[in-house]
This record gives sequence, C-alpha cells and structure tokens, in this order.
Amino acid sequence: MNDVESMFWPKVQKGPDCWEWTSVRGRGGYGRMSVNGTYRAAHRISWELVNGAIPAGRLLDHTCHNKGCVNPDHLRIVNHKQNAENMRSAPRHSPTGLRGVTYSKRRGCYEARVGHNGKRLFAGYHSTPEEAAEAAKQLRLSLFTHNDMDRKTA
Repeated sequence: MNDVESMFWPKVQKGPDCWEWTSVRGRGGYGRMSVNGTYRAAHRISWELVNGAIPAGRLLDHTCHNKGCVNPDHLRIVNHKQNAENMRSAPRHSPTGLRGVTYSKRRGCYEARVGHNGKRLFAGYHSTPEEAAEAAKQLRLSLFTHNDMDRKTA
C-alpha cells in the first residue's frame, strides 16, 4: 500500500451501496484530499487507486448522484456532455422545478426545451407543466446516452 492509499482509505466509510468520504469536502460537496500539497477530488483518487489513470480531458460521473461517494463502482469515465446529461433533476434556479420546462408569459403556456451540443432544442408548447416535462424527457431520451434518471422512469 502506498502513502496515498494509506491516507485515503481510513477516510472512507464503506456502506452496502455508497462509500462515503468522511473528511474534507469542497464547496460543491465533493470530497477533497491533499496529495503532495495539492488538493484533489476524493472520487478521482479512489478511481485511480482501483482502476488507474483517468484519460486527459475526461470526467468522472457519479451514477449514484451522491457527491460524497467514492465507490469506484458508482463512477464512470465520461466527457463533459455525457456528464451534463446525467442530471437528477432540474437545476436549483429552475422557476418551474421541472427539468427543461419554463413558463411563457407571452404565450400563456409551458415550453419544453432540451440543451444538446450547445443548442437549445424545442420540444413544444404545452398546457400543463407535466405535459411539457414529459415532452422534454422524451426528447432527452431520443438524444442523450447518459441520462440514467430519465431511463429509469421511461
């Protein structure tokens, strides 16, 4: 066991599912650990200890959506687009609380849109937020490859 491993694993509480990081967390909620004087993301260290190097320019996606989890079985190598596809829900600033749904005051209805490859794709105008959310979900299902939450409820 090397120095990083001997410092890392005692800070992990292994549960039956997620492995929780019990030490320092950054502002975003991700575990952090100092390695040779530089803070690194704990989930990235975990991946590297178990699986080896993460390719340059790639990210790790938490399939469990738990930022404190360092279980390498809950992580997968993705690009930025794939990582953004695997959102659990609408962003915090969403006025409707539904992913891809906004209310159009001008039209008096709900609008469904999906971001894909730098563009906002239109999924229609709808009379209820639920209809708009379903339209956005169906469009995501046709475009995205890493949208686990949509696929679980499809």
